[in-house]
Amino acid sequence: MTQLLLVDDHALVRSGFRLILEAQEDITVIAEAENGKNALEYLVGAPQPDLILTDLHMDKMDGIRFIKAVKARSPDIKIIILTMDNDFHLVADAFDLGVDGYLLKSSHLDEILFGIRQVQRGGRYISSALSFDLMDYSSQHIPRAVNKNDVMERYELSDRELLVLERIAEGYTNAEIADQIFLSKRTVEGHRQQLLEKTNSRNTAGLIRFGFKTKLLS
Repeated sequence: MTQLLLVDDHALVRSGFRLILEAQEDITVIAEAENGKNALEYLVGAPQPDLILTDLHMDKMDGIRFIKAVKARSPDIKIIILTMDNDFHLVADAFDLGVDGYLLKSSHLDEILFGIRQVQRGGRYISSALSFDLMDYSSQHIPRAVNKNDVMERYELSDRELLVLERIAEGYTNAEIADQIFLSKRTVEGHRQQLLEKTNSRNTAGLIRFGFKTKLLS
């Protein structure tokens, strides 16, 4: 039987979820609190819950501060956030703090119960709606891994030209590059010019910028 502490600043929400949770055979709500401050006061000297279900936005002490305090004193207590807030950065911050689940209040009741049970079994859970939104966001905003060979093929760069580009980015002169890779200075100058033309760069700074932007340089 999972002992659960319910934390939410809306009495109606607490009452509704308490009825739902206590109707489950494997969950009992041992206490409820209207904010993080009251929840922490309860935890002093009281039977410790196995799981805390908490909102984020509450008066006196919000969910994030409450989670930090709980994890600092009782790191073994599992915590699930139940909120309307679907901000991706907040989700990431919450999991960095060590929460075990992030559920949206707009989720279907079956999913909320499923998420709670996943955490009961030692797993982690995030609402499916958030998962799909994060996938869409990632595909639009997070650059995919760049294949260096694909970039070289697209710009028709040779291995020797890439070698010259790497030495240019390290600040070596044409003469120094020539000595390092056993070419004549004139040949290195030719490679540098080809690099400028192929990458449509105006100068050395632009050439280096191109290298880092396309991940040819790291």
